[in-house]
Amino acid sequence: MTDRQITHATFCLERHYPPPPARVFSAWADPQAKASWFSGVDATHELDFRVGGHEVNRARRTDGVELVFESWYRDIVPDQRLVYTSTLNAGDELATVSLTTVEFHHEGAGTRLVLTEQGTFLNGNEEPSWREQGTGAWLDALGNFLRIHESGT
Repeated sequence: MTDRQITHATFCLERHYPPPPARVFSAWADPQAKASWFSGVDATHELDFRVGGHEVNRARRTDGVELVFESWYRDIVPDQRLVYTSTLNAGDELATVSLTTVEFHHEGAGTRLVLTEQGTFLNGNEEPSWREQGTGAWLDALGNFLRIHESGT
């Protein structure tokens, strides 16, 4: 039997968006909106946005292995806070288990979003730095989505 690697990590990311918290929150809560900024071109996305609701995003790595990211919403305070737990599977192997809190703060006329993730990374299938980079990329995609939809183009 080989040693199974376990890594624990926490990261916090902040973004500033021009729209108010209600608009940023709705981009997270609406299934079509969320799929457009969260899910990749060749991925599938499902969202049941409610406490106890489930979200799943399926995609394939370049080597063909299916990646399945699933979340369960534990707490939702409209325009203020989300708390969800997630798993990431690479093929048949569990890669990560995490707890994420997303806070939406009024800042001037806009929003300061604070995302904190606490993760358990298993067997080297994902590294904390990869998750932090990927999460940052989709927060940037959210910013692009908001910019496009606020300007009406």
